[in-house]
Amino acid sequence: MKEIDINQVNGYEILARDVCTESGAVIIPAGRIVYKEYVPRLIELGVTSIYIKKAIEPELFQKKDTIEQKIQHQCRKNVRTTLEKYSYCGNVELSEIAKVADDIMENILTEPEVIYNVSLIREQSDSAYSHCVNVSALSVLVALKMKLPERRVKDIAVGALLHDLGIIFIPINFNTKFENWDEKQRKEFKKHVIIGYSLIEKENWLSSAAKEIILSHHERINGEGYPRKLRGDRLKMGTKIVAVCDLFDRRIYGNFAEKQKVHNVIDYIVSQAGVQFDFRVVESFVASVAAYPIGTNVRTNEGEIGVVIRQNSKVPTRPVLRMLFDKDGKKYSKEIEKDLTRELTLFISDTIEEPI
Repeated sequence: MKEIDINQVNGYEILARDVCTESGAVIIPAGRIVYKEYVPRLIELGVTSIYIKKAIEPELFQKKDTIEQKIQHQCRKNVRTTLEKYSYCGNVELSEIAKVADDIMENILTEPEVIYNVSLIREQSDSAYSHCVNVSALSVLVALKMKLPERRVKDIAVGALLHDLGIIFIPINFNTKFENWDEKQRKEFKKHVIIGYSLIEKENWLSSAAKEIILSHHERINGEGYPRKLRGDRLKMGTKIVAVCDLFDRRIYGNFAEKQKVHNVIDYIVSQAGVQFDFRVVESFVASVAAYPIGTNVRTNEGEIGVVIRQNSKVPTRPVLRMLFDKDGKKYSKEIEKDLTRELTLFISDTIEEPI
């Protein structure tokens, strides 16, 4: 383990210690990879140095940003600016969201077979805005996978960007968990869908499908959602898509919920196909998301430890691994890659959060 200045980061260093803000909040956990693109953000957050264990050769990884990183870089600031202006100045600026939706769609349409990789860094101050952008991007991917017309996809993108509009008018702490709230707090939170819908109900530039997403993204096909307890086909497809993507992003980042591993959240969503969520949406969602993001350390069923270095777009649950340690814990002396679409008896048994 050694300490290096944040400006000396070349990318692909593996952290030996958590990277934290001055207040002690964990930004990137130990064991994860620090990419060069993270440096400006880390400097903004007051990080001057990091402790690293080792670096992985960058040529082993996909070199371009994930779709999530690329879209976040381009769109998060615009979403934040627009929503903050709206909350202070009224609805004059809200239609700017449509331009952000166009940017998201343009990025994704250039790579129709892209697999969504979760980015591990997110500023707490930007949680609400990053969440909206992530949900929109993932909803677009799912909608395109379902071969919905582009006009409908655009409505879904806009509705997803605005789905939590009402939350900015409710004083709430993103570090708190819904499960720990009392009944009064839960009722207050649930008002955000009504508040959000009432704010845009008379906006002529916004489609009825987008408005419905804002009102109904917490509805479930079994009728156990809110605010209207709608069931089955009474929910529009856009709403069904955003419902899945909203829950996914909230759980993996710990917004109002306990933070969970990506593959565990995917497993939960799959278990709720036909219960809370539409079968077709879940099928397309699973085909769109990397269960094991690039840079994730994993343990296989044979006891080996490896790191995810590439995705297989046709089979998102079976990526390519670079093997680090054998089943006896001995470090491999040479580079070994295993493509899980070819190693049919090998599978990932769990991810590893602690430093390796």
